[in-house]
Amino acid sequence: MLPTIQFIRKELQSVCSPEETESMVRLIFRHLKNFTLTDLVLKQHETLSAEEKETVAEITRRLKNSEPIQYILGETEFFGLNFKVNPNVLIPRPETEELISWILESGEVFQNILDIGTGSGCIAISLKTKMMASSVYACDISPEALNTAHENAVLNNLDITFFQADILDDKELQMPEKPDLIVSNPPYVRESEKQFMADNVTRFEPGIALFVDDKKPLVYYEAIANFAKGTGAPGGWLYLEINESLGPEMMGLLSSKGFEFVEIRKDLQGKDRMIRAKI
Repeated sequence: MLPTIQFIRKELQSVCSPEETESMVRLIFRHLKNFTLTDLVLKQHETLSAEEKETVAEITRRLKNSEPIQYILGETEFFGLNFKVNPNVLIPRPETEELISWILESGEVFQNILDIGTGSGCIAISLKTKMMASSVYACDISPEALNTAHENAVLNNLDITFFQADILDDKELQMPEKPDLIVSNPPYVRESEKQFMADNVTRFEPGIALFVDDKKPLVYYEAIANFAKGTGAPGGWLYLEINESLGPEMMGLLSSKGFEFVEIRKDLQGKDRMIRAKI
């Protein structure tokens, strides 16, 4: 096994930092052999089969092409849970875990939760694990994303109602009950910001879930805010992940629509990354 690990290190040295490479090694062998970090140390002299060596070589080739490791392996961990991921859904990010933690920190008990633009289902599923008595609904415009989200709910043994809807057409957002928690991580990266993003994101992750027109950077937030005002339960809460550069604009948008207790929270990197408001 050690020669294979050395092969990975050599092949990735031109595209990954040493720290990133070691992370790839751990992920590959956890996926391939279910090895822990301790196993990697203690079992490095074990022999891999020809098929395992070929699998590692193929994974390494795809990594050199900047393809995200999560898509290659078809899985990732988020909020302590396992999720299937593919190019139809965004790879869940640590900032979104912070959004979920903020909701849980509030101590509020929610009866009906709606996750708009669910993607892999990571927000809806993570919240359901902590609020088992809540009814959780999640929508997305993409049928392929909804299929993945449903698979992830089954994978984590959770009952969540998924349905197809366009955020920009609130007529499609039909709920049996008024949600008292609406949460969303909608597209918020301006097209002009694409040039500053990593190649593995712009080439492989779904643009429909990432980018917005520079002329209308808050188009999804305005639609969600209008829906929340018209359909959300009075006294309920709206939680949103946001573009770090548009915090003041988001404050202004929600305040102008009559939301109360509008508050921005910075992420662990000190960036304006999430906002909440009372309906």
